This record gives sequence, C-alpha cells and structure tokens, in this order.
Amino acid sequence: MLQAINLQKKFKTKEVVCNINMQLEKGESVGLLGPNGAGKSTTISMLSSLVMPTSGEVFWNKVSINKNPEALRKTLGIVPQEIALYPELTAKENLAFFGRIYGLKGRLLIERTEEILLKIGLSDRKNDIVKTFSGGMKRRLNIGAALLHKPSILIMDEPTVGIDPQSRAYILDTVKQLVEEGMTLLYTSHYMEEVELLCDKIYIMDQGEIIAYGTKEELKLLVSDNQTIELKAHLLSSAFEEALQKQFPMASVRKEEDILLISMPKKEEPLATIFAIAADNAVTITSAIVKIPSLEDVFLHLTGRALRD
Repeated sequence: MLQAINLQKKFKTKEVVCNINMQLEKGESVGLLGPNGAGKSTTISMLSSLVMPTSGEVFWNKVSINKNPEALRKTLGIVPQEIALYPELTAKENLAFFGRIYGLKGRLLIERTEEILLKIGLSDRKNDIVKTFSGGMKRRLNIGAALLHKPSILIMDEPTVGIDPQSRAYILDTVKQLVEEGMTLLYTSHYMEEVELLCDKIYIMDQGEIIAYGTKEELKLLVSDNQTIELKAHLLSSAFEEALQKQFPMASVRKEEDILLISMPKKEEPLATIFAIAADNAVTITSAIVKIPSLEDVFLHLTGRALRD
C-alpha cells in the first residue's frame, strides 16, 4: 500500500535519513520507534509527500508520489507533531475549515463534524474557542481534523508529546479503536509502551537508519538470551553502579529515576552477588525482579543506550 525504497534526505551536508526501506500493507498498524533526532519526522514528511527525498522513492499503491503526490494526498490523514489548528476559532469551526479543504460540504460536512467531535470526546466543547483548550484537548482535535475525510491511511507523528496522562490515555484508546476498525496506521513515537500497545510491526530507527524491523515477538528474540533485573533500593549510589559493572562486565547497568536496571546474559545467576555488592556499598535493596526482555532491552542491545537518552 505504501512503500519507501532507499529513501535518503540531506540538509546541506548533513544526512538525516540514510537509505531506508519501509512497507505498509492495507490494514496494518506499523510503529516507527526511535529517540528524538533519529530522523522519524523527516521520514514521515517524505512518506506523506511534504518533503522531497534527496534520493529514493515513495510509492502509494505502486504509483510514485514523488511524481504524483495527489494520488496519496486525497486519501491520507496526517497528525503532525506540532499542533496545527486555528486558536481563535472554535473546535467546530476548525473541523469545518479542514473538512472543506478535504472537499466536504453541506450535510455531509455537518454530519462528519458531529461524528468526529463525538469520537474525540469534544462534543460538549464544540463551540469553545481552541485557545482555551488544554494541550490534550488540542491534540485530540488535531487527530479529529485528520479523520474528517475517512482516510485510507493515517500517519501520526508523536501525537502524545507534552500532554497529561489522562489525555494521553484517551488518545491511545482512540487510536487503538481506529486500529481495531481496520485503519492502516503509521505511528511514530519514542515511547516504547505506545508502540507495543498499538502496532503489529515495528521499525526501530536511530541516527537516520533503520536498525531493526519485525513484530514485537521477532524483535524480542534478538535479546532472548538476556535477562533484566530491576532493583529498587535505599541510597542508590554511583559507587554501587560502578561495582556492579565491574563485577558483570557483560552487563548493561542503567538508572531510571529510583530504579536500577541490569541487563545481562541469562546464564548468569547474579542475585546473590548483587545483594553482596549492595551490602558492601551500604545499599539496602527493597525489591529485585527478574524481567523478560522488552523492546527497551532490544533498543539498548542494538544501540548501547536507552531510548530516551
């Protein structure tokens, strides 16, 4: 349905997307996962015909959108990372404006506007000016604008950035419903849990390159011989972390807030040693959980760093 072949993008001398290949089939939900600056937004811009690639080609139903972008644009819904709304208009007026751009009018435009307001949970705020909305409400309206014309494919570029947990949960529930209804979806994020929840297949991108691709299960097989120990403790210290790294040179030791994560080969049986090192460093461990591999572990294995680093 949508295919990218050897896509490359340079800005002056800087290569931000490096000869990537991607494919979306009808009805698939595909995740594009990577840290900020990985090249996700530039890739999205090329796939949606907003930016021409330096080299390579994008095809929509076997038609090149480099040469014929209208073939895709008529049936594409896109939710950009930045809010794209008119703050001085009401929610209803914003949807009516974007609906007309898509060619909707008359009774059909009215009906679709009301349907979308209901879907995004803003029917009771439809006559309120958008500048009075919270960040989460603006995000929901942004999504609504992309759905007005019943697109065949929806591209969402980090739609939950900078919003409160309640709004984020609402948006994820809405997107999950769209996926269950058969929407073809390309979803970019640097939140592992969102991509795991929504997507059938996942591309992992870092420094402009696709470094892995597959289903969640296929990707986790890359680290199937590994285990992750999650430690919670009083008085976590850098000395404790350094001692662990010295004792387990094949391990990856990283701290996330008040949790210490240690990834290492399954053949290791480390818990007794970890507790002994903790005692030597005046660290009191309150819990130790051995976890199955996650997508975060896959990313760490491939890049040597955590996704949000």
